Amino acid sequence: MKPRYFTIPNLLTLGNLLCGSLAAYYAFAVGDLRTVFWLVVIAAVLDFFDGFAARMLNSFSPIGKELDSLADMVSFGLVPAASLFRLYVLADGTQPFGFIIFIVTLFSALRLAKFNIDENQTEEFIGLNTPANTLLITSFAYIYSDGILPVSPEWLIAGAVVLAVMLIVPVRMFSLKFKNFSFRDNALRYIFLAFAFASLALFGVAAVPVVMTMYIIVSLVRDLFSPKS
Repeated sequence: MKPRYFTIPNLLTLGNLLCGSLAAYYAFAVGDLRTVFWLVVIAAVLDFFDGFAARMLNSFSPIGKELDSLADMVSFGLVPAASLFRLYVLADGTQPFGFIIFIVTLFSALRLAKFNIDENQTEEFIGLNTPANTLLITSFAYIYSDGILPVSPEWLIAGAVVLAVMLIVPVRMFSLKFKNFSFRDNALRYIFLAFAFASLALFGVAAVPVVMTMYIIVSLVRDLFSPKS
């Protein structure tokens, strides 16, 4: 069968890849971490809607699945490490220890590869998903670029290692994908989204690291106390 390259879902995925490529440029070459954050936000929105469009249009394809992972590897694998590395440089970190930060990129690749073959992640995630990790890192970088939040090179390396491990730990983390709109079936999603929107309305970008950290904490507590099969 002749592959269809330019379907609507694939165009959305390519838009994700373009935003990720531009974000990497702004992180490495320009050092504009505010622009990096907003490009990541657009990439995350496109990443959500490419799957939504594929379901709505019944336009699933093997090439679309592979393309999605390749785009995510740039937008949500390379960009978070690039942002942390830029922060490390700004904090006058000692080379070559700063390259440890790129463990985030390596473990993102492992996370995305596992996701493609894991049939247990259709309704929720196992390990921290790469878009959430990237939003956490790039929003933190955005706030730092405003001069509000001090940071040390050592803490940046430690944070990179912890978040990299979180990408592959066997911990179930809830997804924001709705199969129906029943409150009973989606109580956690509705409560979390209400908290997220209220926080963003009150505090703007400064709320994003808090929201993403709460997502991780709630998922860890939920997994700890949920019955194991």
